[in-house]
Amino acid sequence: QVQLVESGGGLVQAGGSLRLSCAASGRAFSRYAMGWFRQAPGKEREFLAGVSWSGGYIYYSDSVKGRFTISKDNAKNTVYLQMNSLKPEDTAVYYCAADINNPGVPRRSTLYDYWGQGTQVTVSS
Repeated sequence: QVQLVESGGGLVQAGGSLRLSCAASGRAFSRYAMGWFRQAPGKEREFLAGVSWSGGYIYYSDSVKGRFTISKDNAKNTVYLQMNSLKPEDTAVYYCAADINNPGVPRRSTLYDYWGQGTQVTVSS
């Protein structure tokens, strides 16, 4: 069983930055593909960014490309999402997810095996 715990959410003004962290349990973190998703009220869960288990492959959705950066620290069992130039439309609950033993970067939420509890990000205008 893998547990994922997100942190770093909060309230920020438009144009500001936040860094989300997702700490994972388990000794095989180096074989987890990791993804970040978000879900706003009344909307579907949206893929934002993903990184392969090696860190060699990274994908971003068009909505965050150039503003958000995902990184994976296998030594700390942690994946990060650096979010810059935040906009009010970025307001949502942000989730990290793990896909075990997948060398690629899945972008569909149904392909992920484990999810964190989510952290709220609110961007004021």
